[in-house]
Order: sequence, then C-alpha cells, then structure tokens
Amino acid sequence: MPSSFFQPNFRTLDLNLLRVFDEVMAERSLTRAARNLSLTQPAVSNALRRLREALGDELVRRGGTGVEPTVRALALWPSVRDALRSLQASLAPGNFEPASATTTFVLAMADATAATLVPGLVQMAESDAPGVSLRVVPLTTRDPRALLEAAAADVAVGYFPAALADMTAREQAGEAVSFSHQRLYGGEYVCVMRRKHPLASGRLTMDRYCNARHLLVSFSGRPWGFIDEALAALDRQRRVVLTVNQFFTAGRVVAHSNLLSVMPRHFVRETGMAQDLVLRKLPFDAPAVHVEALWHRRTQHSSAHQWLRQALAQVASRSANP
Repeated sequence: MPSSFFQPNFRTLDLNLLRVFDEVMAERSLTRAARNLSLTQPAVSNALRRLREALGDELVRRGGTGVEPTVRALALWPSVRDALRSLQASLAPGNFEPASATTTFVLAMADATAATLVPGLVQMAESDAPGVSLRVVPLTTRDPRALLEAAAADVAVGYFPAALADMTAREQAGEAVSFSHQRLYGGEYVCVMRRKHPLASGRLTMDRYCNARHLLVSFSGRPWGFIDEALAALDRQRRVVLTVNQFFTAGRVVAHSNLLSVMPRHFVRETGMAQDLVLRKLPFDAPAVHVEALWHRRTQHSSAHQWLRQALAQVASRSANP
C-alpha cells in the first residue's frame, strides 16, 4: 500500500520513536544519533524499523557517510520537532541554567556577520555557559524563513529586508506570522578596492563606478544583488565578472586584483586586510543595512533560546560598535 494512503494508529504509536526520528533527522547519522541519545546503534535502528512499520514509509536510506531522508520524512520532521520542543518547554519551563546547560545552538549567518559576533559569543559562552555548544551554518539566502521553519537553525542573523517587509505586510493584513525578529546593529555598505587601484584616487563618480569590473558577494549564487537593484532603479548597471559566496573571499580577491566589491564597512576591520584595502562611499544611495536576528515563534518562550537571543544582543552592542 502506498505510504500516502497509509493510516497509522496514533493511539498505539510509541512516542519515544519520534525522539529517535528527530535526532536521526538532525544528525543524518545513526551513529551520532545513538551517541546523542545514549543508545546503541542497534537500538536506534530498531526504533526506526518500528516507526517505519507504524508510518508505512522507509523514512531514511543509506547514503554517503550517513543516511538520506525520504520526501515523507522531510515533510514530517518540522511538525515532529515542533511538537517535541513544545512538550519540552511545557514540562520544564525556565529550566535553562547557563552554568550547567549542555545545549547546542545552531546559528545561520554569513561570514561577515560571524566574524563580528561569534568571537564575543564564544567568550560569553566560555564565561557564563561553558557546557553550551555553538554550530554556525552558512546563510545561503536573504529569506531564511524556510530554514527556520524546518528547524535547521535556531536563529538566523543577517540582512533580510524582503522577508521583514513581507512579515510586516502580513501582520498588517491580520494574518498569523510565525516568526519574530530583533535588530542587532546597523551598518553601511561601501565600495572596496585595493590601495593601488586606478580608482583609489580622485572622485568615485557613477560613470567610473559602473564602467569598472565588479565582484559580487551572493549567498545564493545569483549574479545580481540589492546593489544591482539600486542601480537599475537609476537606469544604470555594472559589470559583475566574479560572484563568490563569502565576504572574506571577496576581500582576498579584491586586495590582489582590479575588481571592485561592496562590503559592510565594519567587516573590513575583521578581515585583517584593512591595510591593503581602500573604502569609498558609493556614488549613489544604497539601502541602509540593518542586521537582524530572526527566529521561529515556537522558541519564543524557551528560556534557552531567550538566553541565546540576549547573548547575541549583548555581543552585538559591543562588537558592531566598538
């Protein structure tokens, strides 16, 4: 019988199997899931077998160095994780004690943001919560809501203008919004070039800027970004000859080429390459940059996540504006 027509008996389902499923989905490895759950690998395999029989789906298959989820498993996991976290928060509200906690937090952010915030966040964790672990994953989009919905990250930190505008519009229309956000700091994007670049002296005009060769930092890999949108509104365009997905890589390339790039001003000091680079004001008005923390509201009242968000805010107030 196809799994889409399979009707599991929820009354007889062992809910402990869902904890195993959640851990396997998070780790994509039976061995790591067993370690995290303090179980043997055969016990995890047996739990998955029972859940497969209950749900009528294979759930995961062997692949590479771990396991790969089926389509049904990917669709089911967010609901399972939400339910488990809600239950945990209800049964043990306010139980997060930083000094003794062993929680692992997953943060999605670009390298420029990580360079600014993570050193201070690590210092705070070492001082106040030595058992806490942090896992930083790449931010590959300007709209991380799907990432947060799938519980692939606890919080995303970055510049999300379109996502925030959509959330505001939905709230104003009376729709339910599943995400919350907090502004951490403001910034400014500037034109960056090597010190001996031909445009490093003299006024950087719109014509000189647009006629140059450009490097674009694009998390998604698309060959255009918000700078190109701002230029298009002025009926102008630039020639992007290289696209990379990290600001640090961009800094290294720009320092040794005649390419121009656009970076957050505060990030340049974090690269260790400030002495090799020249920062110039863009010859047109670019959108103001506001770095936000964005999270799913299912974690709103979790004391652990409240600690994480407060830690991010404290570090941002010190690190982004020294």
